[in-house]
Amino acid sequence: MITLSSADINTWIASLLWPLTRILGLISAAPVFGNRSVPTTVKVALGVMLAMIIAPTVPALPAADPMSYAGLLIVVQELLVGAAMGFTLRIVFAAIEMAGEISSLTMGLGFATFFDPNTQGRSSAISQFLALVATLAFLSVNGHLVLLSALAESFQTLPISGIPVSGGGFKHMADWGARIFSAGMQLALPIVAALLITNIALGILTRAAPQLNLFGIGFPITLGIGFLVLAMTLPYMATPLQKLFLQGIESARQFPRSWAARDIPPPAPPAQRLAPGAIPRVAPPQTPLKN
Repeated sequence: MITLSSADINTWIASLLWPLTRILGLISAAPVFGNRSVPTTVKVALGVMLAMIIAPTVPALPAADPMSYAGLLIVVQELLVGAAMGFTLRIVFAAIEMAGEISSLTMGLGFATFFDPNTQGRSSAISQFLALVATLAFLSVNGHLVLLSALAESFQTLPISGIPVSGGGFKHMADWGARIFSAGMQLALPIVAALLITNIALGILTRAAPQLNLFGIGFPITLGIGFLVLAMTLPYMATPLQKLFLQGIESARQFPRSWAARDIPPPAPPAQRLAPGAIPRVAPPQTPLKN
């Protein structure tokens, strides 16, 4: 007759609950996986399937009751780790969307905004177009599979433990967040430079011929040149986008390592051993020099 104790049941629950929490945290925050158009049932089913695959490879779990105070703290910590890894890659897509916002404002399409169901806000047409291109490029280079591989690797670099994580992960996320502005401006730089030259030419033309209506001819010209430059730069955006995806996945892989250094006080220095009969050396007091 098979008998099961409460300790065995708690161990089975913890071996599936804690990895599932980190996986669901990543799925809820990562791009493509966390899109609002994906049903919640599909997200939970994917998380359970991944947890059943990864759970046998997870290192030894802490001996804590999942329903205790320590077990709930582990659940919150794992959810935070998974959400931070997904948010790290989400920053890459935010940089691409920022490039679209800068391009739209420069082209004069700042008024052409649409409701974005993913962010529950408004974004420009160029921003949504670049976000769709980035999503297709992310799927074409198998970035979603590499992200799941980094998630499975995180259980080895940052094992599940009841010890609180250090604050290095928050600094890593803040440093990586600055990539939104630099990468967004770099992606939008061709359009911004072309439209800057166009506006200078229009200014010179208006100065030479004041009878021309700047508002009548300026908007169609800047809009047409913006679309032309965007169409010319799209074939060359594959390399910078792939580089951004690799940097984002590598940052998500390094994120658990920055949190792996737990806040453990350093050990006290060992006492100096003296030979029998030896006289310990004492540093002489430092006296200030007299002028």
